[in-house]
Amino acid sequence: MTSPLISPAVEGRWTPRLWGTLLVLCAAMFLDALDVSMVGVALPSIGADLGLSTSALQWIVSGYILGYGGLLLLGGRAADLLGRRQVFLVALAVFAFASLLGGLVDSGPLLIASRFIKGLSAAFTAPAGLSIITTTFPEGPLRNRALAIYTTCGATGYSMGLVFSGLLTEASWRLTMLLPAPIALIALLVGLKLLPRTERERGRGGYDIPGAVLGTASMLLLVFTVVEAPEVGWGSARTILSFVAVALFLAAFVAVERRSPSPLIRLGVLRSGPQVRAQLGALTFVGSYIGFQFLVTLYMQQLLGWSALHTALAFLPAGALVALSATKVGAVIDRFGTARLMVLGFALMVTGYVLFLRVDLDPVYAAVILPTMLLVGSGFALTFPSLNVQATNGVDEHEQGMVSGLLNTSVQVGGAIFLAVVTAVVTANSPEGGAPSPQAVLDSYRPGLVVVTLIALAGLLITLTGLRPRRGRSAGPSVVIAKSVPEEAERVAVRD
Repeated sequence: MTSPLISPAVEGRWTPRLWGTLLVLCAAMFLDALDVSMVGVALPSIGADLGLSTSALQWIVSGYILGYGGLLLLGGRAADLLGRRQVFLVALAVFAFASLLGGLVDSGPLLIASRFIKGLSAAFTAPAGLSIITTTFPEGPLRNRALAIYTTCGATGYSMGLVFSGLLTEASWRLTMLLPAPIALIALLVGLKLLPRTERERGRGGYDIPGAVLGTASMLLLVFTVVEAPEVGWGSARTILSFVAVALFLAAFVAVERRSPSPLIRLGVLRSGPQVRAQLGALTFVGSYIGFQFLVTLYMQQLLGWSALHTALAFLPAGALVALSATKVGAVIDRFGTARLMVLGFALMVTGYVLFLRVDLDPVYAAVILPTMLLVGSGFALTFPSLNVQATNGVDEHEQGMVSGLLNTSVQVGGAIFLAVVTAVVTANSPEGGAPSPQAVLDSYRPGLVVVTLIALAGLLITLTGLRPRRGRSAGPSVVIAKSVPEEAERVAVRD
């Protein structure tokens, strides 16, 4: 149960308390994305200061991904069982502590450990925060608006992190680690006052310990295997055996979940077409964008010789578009439905990726790079909020944390898997021996960009299936948006 914050929204107005609640949750989402983008630019300085090898530097990024992606399923279910407010605030406090620790340590292993703890805490704040929104704001226009603001705060944090890291690293890489700490602390103090109190779920069969162990182990091993595969080789015995172990863990997990009275994931939610499209859409959407951002960053800094700040500013138009759309996308979702917006968003991103294939060693930013950034930013602004709305619509309140954890798992695993695939493709096409020419390096990037485009195209094809009219029914949005919040009878949702 949540505290009654819905009544002011019935009249179409949000009280200051409701706005404050949303801003606290947005702050956590902003910090998650900010932290991911800031560390990438600071890696060279960290390596020089702490004497870390390239493989050790990789684990500063991978440690966060491992903790985040591996524990999201458990984090989502914990929010349902232990109380969303409690889980969110405790995890946010851990995030603040880990940020402070990361800025003060003087050894590589301690820094990697702090990053893992940060990822672990984010695995609990992300699904808890999303489920607080979906249980506080009633399904329909009000929730759509809240989710649009929430998700675009994440995209804005990622874009601003690139800019902040370029500025802060000039002074010290430690500032990039310390910056999230005071923001998280302020959000924690405000959250203690404003977040709606929740009760633990009762009478739902207790805890699914075997499912939690198997689900967490499978996700941790999957992320670890994908992160390590480019280094040890995709065809190596270690990688193959790890994937076999992941398959066995997942098979055991499914068997346990089908028999558990209180499953970590109720498999029935995946019988819903809109839910499956939302999960696969998140997988391909984030996977394509992370791969694109990785290759474009290398292209700008290594081939064009741009500084970290110059590169961050080149991405800024995309982030600015997402930020400016935050309060408007919810109304667009109300009018057109999530299915149509996801298709349009993916189409814009595919077009942007195709246009970027034209780049050369002497690009005109306004004619070549800027159009791609504007198209990708527009696609991001439409797609990401729509994925969140579609995944959480029509889901019972006591399962909102579970679905939120599942969606965030799709986001993180998609980013990890497809980034590894893109990296492997680029490595396979890289020139061997000597110092390769800039043109040869650029030519090795193009197959990776083609893979990015194909991943986004797969997402477009998946979401297009949501536009097919059902037999005996006229075509329409796959998620019907509630137009009148006060009357429960007028709320229409897609359920299993």
